[in-house]
Order: sequence, then structure tokens, then C-alpha cells
Amino acid sequence: MAEAAAIQGTLPSPARRWLRRTASLAVAAPLLAGFLPGTPAPEATAAESTKGSGTVDVSLDTLSPSAPVEGDTVTITGTVTNEGKQAVTDATVDLRVGPRLSSRSEIDEVSGRRAYREGRDPAPLGGPYTVRIPRLGAGLSKEFTLSVPVSKLDLDEAGVYQLGVSLTGQTASQSYGRVLGIERTLLPFQPEATEKKTQLSYLWPLISTAHVSAETGADQQQTPVFENDDLAAELSPGGRLHEMVSLGKDLPVTWVIDPDLLASVTAMTEPYMIKNGTTEVQGRNQAVAERWLNDLEKAVKGRKVVALPFADPDLASLAHHGKDVPGSLSHLQQATALASTTVETILHVKPSTDFAWPVDGAVDPSIMAVATSAGARNVIARSDSFRDDLSYTPTSARPIGGGTTAIVSDADLSTAFQGEMIRAENSTLAVQEFLAQSLAITLELPEDQRSIVVAPQRMPSTAQAQAMAKGLQSLAAKRWTEPVDLQAAATQSDPDASKRVPGGSAYPKKLRAQELNSAAFREMKATRDQLDDFQVILTFPDRVVPPFTNAISREMSTSWRGEAPSAALYRKEVQDYLHSLTQEVQLIEKSDLTLSGRSATIPVTVQNRLLQGVDHLVLKLKSSNKTRLKLDDDSGEAARPVKIDGGHSQSVKFDASANANGPVTMTAQLYTEDGTPYGEPMTFTVKVSEITPTVMLVIAGGVLLLVLAGVRMYSARKRAAARNAEAEATEEDAEAEGEEPGAAAPSEDTDPEQPSDPTPDTGSESGDPSGPGEKVDR
Repeated sequence: MAEAAAIQGTLPSPARRWLRRTASLAVAAPLLAGFLPGTPAPEATAAESTKGSGTVDVSLDTLSPSAPVEGDTVTITGTVTNEGKQAVTDATVDLRVGPRLSSRSEIDEVSGRRAYREGRDPAPLGGPYTVRIPRLGAGLSKEFTLSVPVSKLDLDEAGVYQLGVSLTGQTASQSYGRVLGIERTLLPFQPEATEKKTQLSYLWPLISTAHVSAETGADQQQTPVFENDDLAAELSPGGRLHEMVSLGKDLPVTWVIDPDLLASVTAMTEPYMIKNGTTEVQGRNQAVAERWLNDLEKAVKGRKVVALPFADPDLASLAHHGKDVPGSLSHLQQATALASTTVETILHVKPSTDFAWPVDGAVDPSIMAVATSAGARNVIARSDSFRDDLSYTPTSARPIGGGTTAIVSDADLSTAFQGEMIRAENSTLAVQEFLAQSLAITLELPEDQRSIVVAPQRMPSTAQAQAMAKGLQSLAAKRWTEPVDLQAAATQSDPDASKRVPGGSAYPKKLRAQELNSAAFREMKATRDQLDDFQVILTFPDRVVPPFTNAISREMSTSWRGEAPSAALYRKEVQDYLHSLTQEVQLIEKSDLTLSGRSATIPVTVQNRLLQGVDHLVLKLKSSNKTRLKLDDDSGEAARPVKIDGGHSQSVKFDASANANGPVTMTAQLYTEDGTPYGEPMTFTVKVSEITPTVMLVIAGGVLLLVLAGVRMYSARKRAAARNAEAEATEEDAEAEGEEPGAAAPSEDTDPEQPSDPTPDTGSESGDPSGPGEKVDR
């Protein structure tokens, strides 16, 4: 380095030059103040130096290599944009290398600084490592490239250095050169591998939102119905989940997987339907799903996989609002048990299921209790929740008693790639800070090896995943870190690290405001209760119970944070669909009946419109007045078992006996065998009309009259037939004797001018008694 400085001749070390300038200013300021009364105080000078430093935006788009070694050349590309209203002239883009930063807090301070500060920011490197821009018009941009050999940076020793790029120029209103814009980043420099490398466990999450509804098709395969086809976009090339698998397969990471995602993608590999308003359309992305699953299976082969409980339930919401609602914690246990089976069946690897991951690693005693109630022995927390009062970064694992270990991830490393990473500048700055923080951790206690866990955001975007991958790829040389899986990170601990779980009051208010409330968990309980009542009557409950159980798990998902209206809508759709299925087994409305006589049979019809049979149902019929109308001998209530095949109805009959006249209200209700009411009751009225001896005599007399009327009608028809036959015989005789057909000899009582009476029509003959003076044929 000294030789390089000597050859250069005019360029001393940037760090030394910065120190000299600071010292010179400190010594000269009082003297100048005495001889130049118009010179402002140092504070005023510093304030003036920041004025206008935001006129030009300096963007650092690439920095390569991210962690240079001796012999490398550092190349920075970027863009300067004039955001002011005046043109900038005689501008130069300069590289400024600051002194070595000695702690993580100094790194944070540099990363958070925006404006230029005279005396605090290092001097420009100058010389050939400057880009000149004669003129930059208002609103215009210009790209630049700076390339500097590492040997010219005069990096004295291993560590993290501030690297700044500034634009110095002048405008029409201020004709002297000043810094109009600056951007800072960090340069980790560790040319040789450290003796004790920091063990780094990086979680690589495969988690998505809820995509599958509780509905399934009526076919034998139970075709799943998806809420939308958004999952296909995530799985397709360029999509978020596609990028996570494509990048993760070559990275030393621990896969953290939501089994619901695997189950949903597996469902897509077969025929599936998508909701489209009030109808459903056929999904067409089976090939995309199959390809993604195949790629994932290859990526995780031989790797450590952690399976979260099915659908990634929100542990904090459960702890703060759901644990007191019966059944909520038991459902979490079911989701945990389902996790291992799902992952092993689909990916053919045995996952670890003893890890719990609360949102953002924020914990309190109630969250720890809920997490461990489902069998988790390791809870992934974060250092901004589980705080330490140490001068260094301790190992992540903290045994907190009861066989439970808090795995405290590093907050700065875990949040390094949050925010918008589409802009190249944001990604570049994030990668540099990630590398700088990890090197600073190693250099805090270079003689001790520690284990650090990085737990990034649950659902990284495509750009965030790419930035995360670039950061991990930059550590591939293993000069100060070495990768380990999460299981290994849970085995080491630091006796000086805090083991006290933060109290409930320390839980972030912002996170608490996003939680599912108690009403949401009560709605889930109502759905579970209804499902329990429904499944006991089904001959094939496996066609109904798993889809709804999984849907209830999805209702608890962490993905609903900040999406309260969508979460409420999903819960309502699940509950409404279950209710519609239960109504497929129902009583058919019955009209009022009239009961004449002392005994009769009352039918009640039960309809089953399901595609499977129902059993273990009991139909009860109850009389509101057993004195007037009894059921089953002396009882006012009767019960009959009900068993109906799918798509059929059954008429259930009850014996009834009457003792007195009058209306009686009857109530029919279905029950499960344990006595739980099923569906809504149905009521109808039976009008009882008792039959007395006098009424019987009247009825008998009426029957006799009907019989006599029938005999009379029969006799009349017989006589009419005989007269017709006689008339026909007479006509035949007349024809034989040469008379006109149809002519008849007039009788002595008949008027020759009057035609004969028409033939009687026996079809309309009445059996009523004859009127006065009417001639009746006998």
C-alpha cells in the first residue's frame, strides 16, 4: 500500500487524508476566526454544506465485486439526476473512501445518513478516479462508471469501510463548486479467511397466501375449487415462488415450507376449478404446477427442511385472541401433525416440525406458551424483540427453560432485504449492508465462533429473493462466514446472552393491530362445531371433513395480517358453503292434515340431496296436545331412525290415535344420535275429527242410498237396451214386407203428424229421486 502511494506521488491514503483534513480544520478554525471576522462559525459551515446537497440524486446501481480482495478492481456504475431547476456545470463525480468502521452501530449510522456533511464525510479520491460532467441540465440524468484498483483505496486492514460517491458542481445562483449530491454504501474488506468463521443459518421460506376454498367438485376425485388462479402466476417462470426455488437450489439455506402450499400445488397438478364470480371455470396450469413440484423436490433432496404447521397459523393471534376460544389450540396441534405427513408424502423428505415462527420473530410469554403447546421445542424470535445488553452479537440459541429454545435471529440481517428491491440501487445497497454487518459480527470477537440465524420476510418478492441470493452468493468464498442449517444453530448457546422472554407490553403495537380478533376465532369455532355435527351423519365423512379442516387452518394463517376484510370474506364463504351442505338433508314442508277416526298414520318426509348416504339420524315427532292426539300409544312424542341413500327421500311414518276433536300442532325435528338437533324444526297442524255412533249410522245410510241408486240405474239401462232391440227387430220385419226402413205403424194413441220421442240417453241419467209428475222407467 505504501509503495502504491509513493508511485502515485500526489494521492495519500483516503483515510489519512480525511484525518489530516479534520485535524487541520480543528486547528485552523480559531485562527481564521480571529483574522477573518466575516467567516462563519464551524457549525454554520456544516449547515451550509448540507444546503443543496440534495439537488442531484446519486444512484449506485452496481458495485463489483461486493467484497473485494487485494488485486481486485472495484467498479461502480450509477446515475446522477439533476432534480433542481437550474443546470449544473463543471461537475465531477468522485469516489470517497472513509475510515474503517469499528462497530455495527457505526455501520447503522453511516447507512442512515443522507446529506453531505463537511468534515464528517471523507475527501474525494480525485486524480484519474473522477468522472467529469461539463453540464447536466435540469431534470436530466447521466450514467457514470468509476473503476478503482483496491490497491489505490489504501484499505489499511480487514474491516468495513464507508464508500461514498458524490457529485460536486455549481449552478447559476451559486458559482462556486460544492457537493450537490452524495450516496453512501459500505465496502467489506476481508482478503484472508478468518480463523473463526461465523456460522450462518439462512432461512429460505416457501410460503404463500390461502388459494384453495373449502368447496370440492361432486365427482369421485373431489375436484378442488380455487379462490383464484394467482398461485399459477407465482409458480410460472419469473414468478415469486418459481424464483425462490430456482435460486434456492444453489444456495446453502434451510428450507422453511408451509405444507398448505405443497398441498395446493399438488391439487393443481390434477383437474381443478377456479371461482369466476357466481360460476366456476376450468384451471389450465397443471403443467406449471408439476414442473414446479419436480424442481422443488430436486432442490430439497438431501437438504434440511423445516415444516411449519399446516397453513402457517398466526401464533400471536392465537395467543392474544384465540387461545380462550375452545378448540383453537387443538386445531393448531392438528395442523402441526398434518405438516410432517404432507411434506414427506409430496417431497419425499422427512422435515423437522419442532420449530415455530411467530410473525417478525416478535414474542411474549403467551406466544411462547401457544407455540410450545403444539409440540414446538424451538421458537424463532428476533433480536429486536429478544434484546441483549452486550457489546457483541451473541449466538442465536437461548435455552429459556422447560426444554424450549428461543432461536434469536439477527434483526439487521433479517430485515436487510425488505422494502422495494426492483430498483438496482436499492438491491445493491442492501447487499453491501448485509455483507458489512455479517463481517462486523465476525470481527467483534474474532477469537470466538458464534452461530447467527437470518429469518427474512415470510413471502419475499421476486426482486427481494434475487437480492437475498446475491448477498448469499457473495459469501460463497467463506472468508468470514460458513453456512450451517437451522438444526445445527439450535445446539449452541451463549451463557451471557439474555434468556428472559419479553413481557406482553413490549409486543409491537403495529403487529398487534394486524392480528385476527376474538370474533374471528369464534367464527372458526362455529364452523368446527357445525362440521362436527354434520360428519356424524355421513356414510363417507372423509369426503367432507379434510377440505373443511384445511379451510379452517387457512382461516388462521399469518397471511391475513393487514387483510382483515379478505380474511372475513374467506371465513364467511367457508361457513356458508358448509351450511348449504347441511341443508341438503332436510325435512320436506308438510301441509295441514285432517284426521278422521280414532287412529291413523302420519307420514313425514326426509330428503337427502347429498351425493352420499346419511345415517345415525333420528326423526322425532311431538304432539302439542297428547290428550287430544297421542303418538305411539300413550306418548306425546315418537322417534324413528333415519337412513337415506344419496339423492333419495324417505317417508317416515308415525302411528297416531285421537281422543277428542280439534287442531293439534305437530313438531318434527331431526337429531343426531347423541341428541344434538340437526337442522330447523318443522311444524304442521293436524285437525282431529272424532267419529261417533250417530255419525256412523248417517254414513251407513248414505252408503245404502248410493247402492240403491246404482241398482236403479242398472235396471233402467237394461230396459232401454231391450226396447232398442225390439225396435231394430220391427224395422227388419218391415223391410222384409217391402215397407220403408224406419217406418212404424202408428198406434192408436199416437198422433200421425207428431214424430216419436227420441231414444233415452242413459249416460246422463241421474240416481236422484223423481220429481212430481215425472215418468220414471223401471
